[in-house]
Amino acid sequence: MPRPSGRILVVDDNKVIRQLIRVNLELEGFEVVTAGDGAECLEVVHQVRPDAVTLDVVMPRLDGLRTAARLRADPRTRDLPIAIVSACTQYEVDAGFAAGADAFLSKPFEPAELVGLVRQLVERKSSGSVVNGASGAGSGPGAGAAVPPPRVRGLAGESGASAQA
Repeated sequence: MPRPSGRILVVDDNKVIRQLIRVNLELEGFEVVTAGDGAECLEVVHQVRPDAVTLDVVMPRLDGLRTAARLRADPRTRDLPIAIVSACTQYEVDAGFAAGADAFLSKPFEPAELVGLVRQLVERKSSGSVVNGASGAGSGPGAGAAVPPPRVRGLAGESGASAQA
């Protein structure tokens, strides 16, 4: 089966992290567009029409949690897959799921973890089974996605069993 490709909007205020994410995703065939914070994300998301978004939490102007909530509140982006890629506390993980994030990846991360997570989000969007919000409806053991690495939360393993902070 060919690898899925798609357009990913990477949102992080750290230029080095944005570039790291961009390079790793481009090497796997994804098209990557970047934004420096949540406000810029909201400015470009409708022009870019990404297949998935990665968001940092702590950013100037508009943080990742509020950005996720605004993306979910907009009918045009309500079903857009969202992954928080951040050095998150348990509170931020819980607040992120409440805001509508589909998954979390803790920083620092291995490039393979990032690529695997983004690939799952894009595959689930194309199959129409992306989880919207924190409930986890439709993402149980039979949802079709491989179990993500322990540092990845959401998607197939939403129990939060990982103790990574």
